[in-house]
Amino acid sequence: MLTWFSSVVLIIIIPQLCALPYVALRYRDSIGPTKEALLSDKTFVLILVIGLFVAHLVTLALAWAVVTRFRKFPFRETLGLSWPSSFGPWKSTGLAILLFVMAMLIVWKFGGQETDLERILRSSRAAALVVAFLAATTAPLVEEVVYRGLLYSALQRLAGPITAVIVVTSLFAGLHVLQYWPDAGAITSISLLSLVLTGIRARTGRLLPCYIIHLVFNGIQSVIIVLDPYIRAAYESSRPDAVPGAIHSLFHLF
Repeated sequence: MLTWFSSVVLIIIIPQLCALPYVALRYRDSIGPTKEALLSDKTFVLILVIGLFVAHLVTLALAWAVVTRFRKFPFRETLGLSWPSSFGPWKSTGLAILLFVMAMLIVWKFGGQETDLERILRSSRAAALVVAFLAATTAPLVEEVVYRGLLYSALQRLAGPITAVIVVTSLFAGLHVLQYWPDAGAITSISLLSLVLTGIRARTGRLLPCYIIHLVFNGIQSVIIVLDPYIRAAYESSRPDAVPGAIHSLFHLF
């Protein structure tokens, strides 16, 4: 629980610490920038997103120290980063694609509201590309190690698998609610993803399928983020009167 709590604090504090020198220098002659002003500052947003990468690395190092007790235990074996006999890479990839399609349909039906994270993605091309990189590299690894690795394992031993699934699913989804509010479609989609991943962890006893599903799910979105200007241009040329909010909302479901 302390490792999970630390991961939440790190992802909040470290990006702000990284951006603090820039804010102090850039706004030294003003009373204090507003939230709207900061989110409109492309350089600030880019530094903030890069700070997320630093937070992920620190969190991963902390998780490694807790899992291995500083090299007393093997990292992969302790977390269960291996394939179960009944759930291989092809099944994991197929399920990830199915979950992505379901998320797209949910967002199309119920989503479209603008969120702060979506504003970050739209702030600059550089920020969007960094987010795409994080979504396909550090984000799924760190989140699976912390939530379905450390946290689930401890809760499962303490209170049983059912309670562990409920708590881990709720904590993972709850953290993302703060990011995606008030987009109901995005919140529903991330909650579904959390439930499926935690259920697979409970069913197989392994973490690797969860990581691969999360990786493929995020990877598809990363490709969409990279191709966003071309997708948007093609869509606007065909239907200039209606750009769907669902497409943009899908960019931040990681």
